[in-house]
Amino acid sequence: MHPAKPFHVDDRETLLGFFRARPFVTIAAAVGGRPFTAQAPVVVRELDFGEVALDFHLSRGNALAPYVVQGFRAVALATGPDAYVSPDWYGTEDHVPTWNYVSAEAEGLVAPLSDAEFVALLDDLSAQEEARLLPKTPWTRAKMSPGRFETMMRGVIGCRLSVERLEGTWKLSQNRTAAERAGVVAALGDHPIAGLMRDP
Repeated sequence: MHPAKPFHVDDRETLLGFFRARPFVTIAAAVGGRPFTAQAPVVVRELDFGEVALDFHLSRGNALAPYVVQGFRAVALATGPDAYVSPDWYGTEDHVPTWNYVSAEAEGLVAPLSDAEFVALLDDLSAQEEARLLPKTPWTRAKMSPGRFETMMRGVIGCRLSVERLEGTWKLSQNRTAAERAGVVAALGDHPIAGLMRDP
């Protein structure tokens, strides 16, 4: 996360909403002295006592998969729109180029899901993403041939990242004057970052 305080976001509902809106995340971990990354879609779980988890699955061929049973610490990174910002757009002197962006991180321990939790994850993930396609009739595994779903499950492993740290960076030129920000918004036009800068 960016270290500057003006860009820091720690509002739980904002961040969980961001993960729900952009559920395809990068998982980063260092296991056995090596860095690993994987990409996976997540389902946000709000559990008992205010706990939060991100459930996801990995191919059994993924380099991280063998370590899931023993558990490991990881960071899940969700990214939003981003844009290069030219110093010329500020309308003032002595600035350098920068980048505006929106991202969120969730850090915690990754452990395997039970069989029942894994099935629930796959069903919930499909339902979550099929809902984005409405009015299309949602796909469900009931459309599969008997036994096919169970066969395919053997090729993947269900995982849960129990969130211990949740924070985000909304770097939208908050450290600039109103006039400088307006110059960046005007230059970016209809770019999504310009929209976020208008209504952060």
